[in-house]
This record gives sequence, structure tokens and C-alpha cells, in this order.
Amino acid sequence: MEKNQIVQLEITDLSYEAMGVAHYEGITVFVNNALPGEVVKAKILKVKKKFAFAKITEIITESPDRIKVKLNQWMQTGLAGLAHLKYDKQLEFKQQQVIGLLKKAHLEEIKVLPTLPSPEQTGYRNKAQVPVRNVNGKLEIGFFRRHSHDLVPMEDFFTTDPAIDRTLVAVRDILRKYRVPAYDEVNHQGEVRYLEIRRSKANGQMMVILVCLHKDFKQLPKVAEEISQLANVSGVLLNYNPKKTNVILGKDDYLIWGDAQITDKIGDLEFKISPQSFFQINSLQTPRLYDLAIKQAGLTKDSVVIDAYSGIGTIGLSVAKHVKAVRGVEVVRDAVKDSEANAKLNGIHNAKYVTGKAEVMMPRWASEGLKTDVIFVDPPRKGLTPEFIKAAVATKPRKIAYISCNPATLVRDLGLLAEYGYKTNEIQPVDMFPQTPHVEAVVVLTK
Repeated sequence: MEKNQIVQLEITDLSYEAMGVAHYEGITVFVNNALPGEVVKAKILKVKKKFAFAKITEIITESPDRIKVKLNQWMQTGLAGLAHLKYDKQLEFKQQQVIGLLKKAHLEEIKVLPTLPSPEQTGYRNKAQVPVRNVNGKLEIGFFRRHSHDLVPMEDFFTTDPAIDRTLVAVRDILRKYRVPAYDEVNHQGEVRYLEIRRSKANGQMMVILVCLHKDFKQLPKVAEEISQLANVSGVLLNYNPKKTNVILGKDDYLIWGDAQITDKIGDLEFKISPQSFFQINSLQTPRLYDLAIKQAGLTKDSVVIDAYSGIGTIGLSVAKHVKAVRGVEVVRDAVKDSEANAKLNGIHNAKYVTGKAEVMMPRWASEGLKTDVIFVDPPRKGLTPEFIKAAVATKPRKIAYISCNPATLVRDLGLLAEYGYKTNEIQPVDMFPQTPHVEAVVVLTK
């Protein structure tokens, strides 16, 4: 097999990245935007020893599950890698992803329930972070082409709240008007690197964040003034990121105009959200995700709960009304301040938050005599560390409620927790990110 060769392929499966999988003379070929059951002609783009990547040049036999996509950019960039697949089949794909990982780990006895669909299948994201670059001498916003840093200019981001899309385009036009230079990552020059917009589903408030190479630029006062006139914008901030890095946000935020926070809701609780706060992307699906975890945890009015990785308190405060006490722990000091403020905002007095590492704080609380019934965890994509698992089981909780954003690390952690006698009978996948391959899941393990 050689680069640029045209081959005919039968697509038999989808990879975890939602690429079509085919086999050709002993080589596995991953084909962009192809679906199982299709026969395609494809151009080979890259060849490795045992696998290759290809793109479709012609669909000979089309899948009945294929949807015609309005904008090819959604697929080119991976922004919506499943947009060409019917929604019910997306849900099946996510369930099968989890089943496949359990099989590989020899944990087939765990049942995987059908994926819980999202109330909104497009326009559900309450936050956008989009790169700003020069394309053909013009400042553009968009998304990077898959596996590259080539910007594909876009105005319709499909999965993002349409009000955010309109504001992104309006801010782009203001930056063009005042000739603000876009960031040039090759030479580490220019000014605006990213635009971030967060929108409250509850009240429509929007926070606009300019991620910049410098703390200030000469056009900033006029740019901020014009942005402040846009509908529902309640705050304009500058995030200072001077490093040559792929990390989007720098550590420091400067308020240029208006409020530094917006208020959104999960169920009947209100939350103040800062530029760096972790807040679930899909506002309508989040309460259903948390309700599942709370229901399966079997909480009572006498339960004592630890909220590890507590962030701004979204899970712990959602749990608080069902239990005697919540102890939250989080390494980010500002997030702890936010969770304390959010407890006060909602009149919750039985939730206490501290800054620190969960693996240090949990054993300390246990040595002070705290008897924990349930530990709630919602870790980052890398999952739980062995140190965390050791510390969690040492506190002897009756149950561990695990909200996962990465089924691969979830399955790994289920194997590790089983060694300590914590087991589960079922996993509930939840679709937090329609049109993408990402799978969220809820699991409650019992000692």
C-alpha cells in the first residue's frame, strides 16, 4: 500500500474516533467520514506498518444511516465527527464503545444500558473556545483541521448555542474593524489567540473572553466598548496567555468591562461561573446526569458524602439536599471560593469545601473520625490515579459514584476498584456531546 493509492474498501466498523474501519491485504485502514456497511473508493493519505489513513473519493454503496451534512467543515475539523450518522445510531455507537472496552478488559459481566439521549442534539454547548488566526491575510475564526493547526474558517459551529455563534461572528467583525492582529503561532506574534464565549441557558447572559498574547493592546478600549453593546453581553474579559503552548487559557484574567461572572442553573440550583470554572457543557442534560448518579447512590438523610474533584460545587450542592453532610475537596483555590459562594447563593449550609488533594484530605478526614457513605468522583479524562483509588477505599465508603468523561479510563479504573472489592453490575452511558464520539457515563460501585 502506498500514499495517494486509490483502493476500494468495505467499511466494517467505526473506531472510537468515529472513523470508518476497513481491512485491505492485512492492513487496517481508517477512513474519514465513512460508515459501517458502506463500500467506498478511498485515497490513501498516510501508511504505517500495520495501519493506514484514507479519505473517501467516491461512495459506491451508501449506508441507510447516513445523513447529508450541510457544512463539510464540521467533518473536516472533527468538530462534529458523527454529524453524518443518524442520531439513534450515534447512541448505539456510544453504547457499543463501552461494551467493546469492557470485553477487552474481561469485564463482560457488567451490563451496559442504552445511551441516554440528549434533549438537544445541536446547539447545546453553553461555551465556545475558537482559535483566531490569519487566513489569506484576513482575521478569521474557525476550527483546526483534524490532526493539524490549519484553521478552517467558520461561522456556524453547529453544536454551539446559536446565540454564541452570532456573538462570535460579531466579535470577529469588531476585531477586523479595528485591525487587531490575529495570533501567529509560528512566529509567536500578534494579539488575539482565541475567543471564548460562555452563555447562561437560564438567563441568556454572555461572557466574552479575549485570549491574548499580551495584557493589553492599543485598540482594546474601543474593542471592549463595541463588544459591550452586543445583545446580552454582561462582561468582557482579557485572558493573558504569553506562553508558546497549545493550552488555550493563561492563568490570569482581567475584567475590562461589566461582570466577571455569569449565573446559570442546574435543576433548581444557581451557580456563579467564572472564566476558568469547570461547568458541564450541556446545560439541559447535566441535571439528568447528576440525578442518575444521585438516584443510583441510594442516599439517605443520614448519609455523609465526599465530593472529590469538586470544582465550583455543582455535584456536591446538587447532592446536599438529599444528605446529612457534604465535604468537597478541590486543588484549584478559586474554584473552592466559587463553591463556597455558590453554597451561600443557594442557602445550603451542610456543604463544606477545602483546597487540597483528595488523596491527602480523605484519609485525614477518616483519621478525624468522619464516616463516609458515598464518594462522588467526576475526574478529568485521564481518570483516577492509583493514589486516589487507594485513599478513597481507605475511607471505607459504602458506595463510589463515578461520573466519567472517558470510557477507556473508566473501564481501567473499574478493574482497579474491583481489586479492593468495589463492583458494579451496570453502566449508564449518557450523551452529553451529540454529533461527537465523546461518551459520558455514570457508574455506582458498591463494596
